[in-house]
Amino acid sequence: MDSAFLITAFVTLFVIIDPIGLAPLFVALTHGMDARTRRGIAIRACVIAAMLLVLFAALGEAVLGFVGISMPAFRIAGGILLFLTALDMLFERRSKRREDQADERPDPSVFPLAIPLIAGPGAIASVILLTGEMGGLQGFATTVLVMAAVLGIVFALFMVAGLLERALGRTGINVVTRLLGMLLAALAVQFVLDGLRAFGLGG
Repeated sequence: MDSAFLITAFVTLFVIIDPIGLAPLFVALTHGMDARTRRGIAIRACVIAAMLLVLFAALGEAVLGFVGISMPAFRIAGGILLFLTALDMLFERRSKRREDQADERPDPSVFPLAIPLIAGPGAIASVILLTGEMGGLQGFATTVLVMAAVLGIVFALFMVAGLLERALGRTGINVVTRLLGMLLAALAVQFVLDGLRAFGLGG
């Protein structure tokens, strides 16, 4: 298994899904609920998001082929989408939009937690790109393995969300989000460069 691909896949999905940024939103969405109810919501949200991402990892490239979109073209489009997400993180627009989506609901596990906060457009684009990067069954299996690891972190942070929020504070979370945004911007540019290279442009 390619360790460089593993690291790239993990960093990409970790930054896009952003477990640390989701933790305070989980606290807000489950405010006043007991520990058992919170745990149930966290499990359902992570399982539903995982099912959706696995589906796109398995069928995403086939769907693209069916509608006539090449993998290099999707890689460039995905890179641009990820870059816009990075800009949102750097300028705090992402947090504000997520907070707007996180309206109080009796059971927020499906919406807005699973969709679009965990399995949003950026995460869906990422699993399709990563599966196509390595290709074949190995690419699919590796992407799903990394995605499961990131969702495991999401679940763990949901369980300790209150403690994490108090430990980092709003300033700490903002600093982490900006650092992750810088990293995501670089990864997004790399996706675009890889797409251009696949078209025969660039070195």
